Amino acid sequence: MTQQPIGVFDSGYGGLTILKEIIRVLPQYDYLYLGDNARAPYGPRSFETVYRYTLQCVQWLFAQGCPLVILACNTASAKALRTIQQRNLPLMNTQNRVLGVIRPTTEMMGNYTRTNEVGILATAGTVLSESYLIETKKFFPEVRVYQEACPMWVPLVENNEYNGAGADYFVEQHVSRLLQKGAHIDTVLLACTHYPLLEHKIRQYLPAGVRLLSQGEIVADSLSDYLNRHPEMESRCSRHQQVKFATTDSAADFDAHAAIFFGKSVHSLQVSVE
Repeated sequence: MTQQPIGVFDSGYGGLTILKEIIRVLPQYDYLYLGDNARAPYGPRSFETVYRYTLQCVQWLFAQGCPLVILACNTASAKALRTIQQRNLPLMNTQNRVLGVIRPTTEMMGNYTRTNEVGILATAGTVLSESYLIETKKFFPEVRVYQEACPMWVPLVENNEYNGAGADYFVEQHVSRLLQKGAHIDTVLLACTHYPLLEHKIRQYLPAGVRLLSQGEIVADSLSDYLNRHPEMESRCSRHQQVKFATTDSAADFDAHAAIFFGKSVHSLQVSVE
């Protein structure tokens, strides 16, 4: 069977923080990253719209040969993943698979907390889906999950204002609101792939001893475990240590912003997925 790259999808740039960690853990494979920047952000959009957009991007990655696609986007994972897995993949008559970032994160969530109170900082769409509440309860029914939507954080990051003084107001506001919801929160998850760029500011407003989790390392370790458990999929993934990038918007704009998230310069190709 022909070997092809692992597909990594996000509505924009944030998934590059996940891809960076995946490459660190699994550098031997090839990867194809797709950012749907022309239609970002996904967070405020309806479930139906996010599902439709995500399905189109998954189908595009499948058409490029990717046997496995990672939805490196919390909103897409919350609003589209289950429907794609249960409705679309069976109809495609394919052995390809689609994975998300929420399940591997919630599988580990309870291992970090001592008080059994966990806070979630996320987009409005992810919060409304209640995916983190539902999935965490499956693995750790004793853990109480408190959520806080942070609608301004993604624009701050994408407009390169995450280091500015203006960001402090919105970071302190939402961190304070979250902590007011649970008196004994000792673990906070950044449930959006943009938020690691605000990590240094978020830590300033968290009490000492509160653990702050980013998803990249958790998702990367989970993918490594998945490939070990599924040799039939692992054998379909090419291994030339090549990484390619595609965007549905301007390649020049993507390249200019992507380095902030990926940690080094990238060169992308503009594509159409519709």
